[in-house]
Amino acid sequence: MVWDVRNPLLGGPTGKAPIYGDIIPDKPGITEKNGKTRMSDSAAVKSPNEHLFAFREHLKVMGRTQATVESYGDHVKSFLEVEADVRSVTRTRLEAYIARLYDYRTKDGKAYATNTIIVKIRSIKRFFEFLEKTNVIFVNPAEFIHEPRPRVCLPRCILTAAEVRIILDQPNLGKPTGIRDRAVLEVFYSTGIRLEELCGLTVYDADLQGGMLRVNSGKGKKDRVVPLGKHAVRFIREYVEKVRLHLSRKNRSERRLFIDYYGKPLSKQSVSMMIRTCARAAGVKKKVSAHTFRHSFATELVKNGADITAVQKMLGHSDLNVTQVYLRSAGIDVKIAHQKTHPRERERETTAKPALERIRPEYERKRST
Repeated sequence: MVWDVRNPLLGGPTGKAPIYGDIIPDKPGITEKNGKTRMSDSAAVKSPNEHLFAFREHLKVMGRTQATVESYGDHVKSFLEVEADVRSVTRTRLEAYIARLYDYRTKDGKAYATNTIIVKIRSIKRFFEFLEKTNVIFVNPAEFIHEPRPRVCLPRCILTAAEVRIILDQPNLGKPTGIRDRAVLEVFYSTGIRLEELCGLTVYDADLQGGMLRVNSGKGKKDRVVPLGKHAVRFIREYVEKVRLHLSRKNRSERRLFIDYYGKPLSKQSVSMMIRTCARAAGVKKKVSAHTFRHSFATELVKNGADITAVQKMLGHSDLNVTQVYLRSAGIDVKIAHQKTHPRERERETTAKPALERIRPEYERKRST
């Protein structure tokens, strides 16, 4: 018996609906000369897992980062658990699925953040674009599905210069790992790079003589060069000359800049744990992470008069509007800026009388005559 999953009304002898993996003939019922039913040479219908695997491979071929591949794959997998038959998905069913995303609540009663919903919708749109390109579907139901407008929020946690200084003093410089941790913290605050970018640094990326740091394959796989402050250069040099050679004794071939006791690259989890440990030891009650140093770095630069486009280049932002958030978080007094820069505010005050007082004497003179 041959099933046709494109017609949901068709069933087998037991009345069950067809499942993935059954062969679909292009023209069922056509008999050849030998008396056998002629089947199409097309491949069997793919299962949801096969579609998902092909989509992941497509993203890798397109040069997407591993984080993007994993994120899109996880969101599409959640969608396929609800809508397994991708050929039967319509725009109405997609809109109903998105509506459930807005209504979803965790056990704590928390809803999805707007940015989370945006990524979920974007993942589904890219998935159906892939299916359309590979001729799995002929009409893209997500073509006119639009992402919600992202909310531009101020950074929740920004450290003051005094708080950063206390955190930087927490690693024990009497231990090799303490010198390494201090170098990591100094690099974070001096350059504002991301956690994943720091873990990917190699020994060839730090130019200690010129005071520059090369960031390879940052967000969006874009390279950039950022300046290294004198304190960061000092501790990196001390770490490379006195500590790294000792830590790499078990793995001399490793070229990552920051490594652990076994000579392996520092993981993002270990760096995050180290930052939280130093923040607790410093008595800082804020929720400190690697991104907190990034926010604090940008806010202090803007507050001290740095050009916003220079900050954009150092942070690696492709859109200036993203960087302009730090103008608001810096707490710059717009009234003072207005008084200092507006041309009319710099003019001397005149003693010119209002129009009514200027015309009153002439009016009274005409009236008396």
